[in-house]
Amino acid sequence: MPAYLQNAFSWDDLRVFLALSRAGTLTAAAARLGVNPSTVGRRVGALEEALGARLFDRTPDGVLPTAAAERLLGHAERLEEAASGLAAEVSGFESGLEGTVRLTAPPAVAEALIAPALPRLREKYPALVLELDASVSYADLARREADIAVRLVRPTSGDLVSVKLAEEPSVIVASVTLASSLGTLRALGDASWIAWDASLGHLSDARWVDKHVPRGSVVLRTNSVGALLTAAEHGVGVLLLTRAHASARRLVSVPLGKRLRASLSPTPHTSLWLVGHRALRQVPRIAAVWSFILEEARRGGLATGGGAR
Repeated sequence: MPAYLQNAFSWDDLRVFLALSRAGTLTAAAARLGVNPSTVGRRVGALEEALGARLFDRTPDGVLPTAAAERLLGHAERLEEAASGLAAEVSGFESGLEGTVRLTAPPAVAEALIAPALPRLREKYPALVLELDASVSYADLARREADIAVRLVRPTSGDLVSVKLAEEPSVIVASVTLASSLGTLRALGDASWIAWDASLGHLSDARWVDKHVPRGSVVLRTNSVGALLTAAEHGVGVLLLTRAHASARRLVSVPLGKRLRASLSPTPHTSLWLVGHRALRQVPRIAAVWSFILEEARRGGLATGGGAR
């Protein structure tokens, strides 16, 4: 590298460049990095000035990488991979069960499995701090956005290890009072329904409801698992939910008539996977939380006992 470029930019500049390349807008890149959009624009501008090349074309819909950016991208990604590997090695020097573990899980799993177990985690490992990201979006384990993840789909790429926590069928459930008043359903439209909104329409449960339930029978659509479950507990309507989550909220199955059952396609099955980066699995604080989640899943009758893959 020419001497005048050696100190022209830092790894932080390349992190901003990678975030903007992947996100496509200043706002989305800023959200990933936890900074202001103006900071992203300023840092990219400084990098462009240092390199003497324009990296992005600004458009009304965001940014588009230039040929120079495409040439730089592969090198930046290799530096990112090396930095992640270095961080993993340094983390491996830890010996005590203390520090912070970042865990990401879908909201329903965070509420039904993780949150109720926190008192036991605190009692067992008082020096650990858990950062729990309860969101539908996936944190990138390779970029250390989380240490451990509970996911609905087993990852097929990256240097990750995974263990199957559960394979749960979804069932039609309601509050005890509502289920009693409905009796045996002869048609799905005979009940009021609670469902996911369009932003979560890709979920298998949402697709099943959209296929089988008359639109006029859906009285509530939401992207909030808390709102969905609380509404169900208060008898707003029936919903499709895994048995484990239904049991945790004292919701009961709604019986279906024989003809209705025969007319419906099978309800979805939801898999839960415990996922971590291979290089970090033996870090004591991460290994402790990993084992604890497996124990809690078995305590709740979820864990299948499958080995790491």
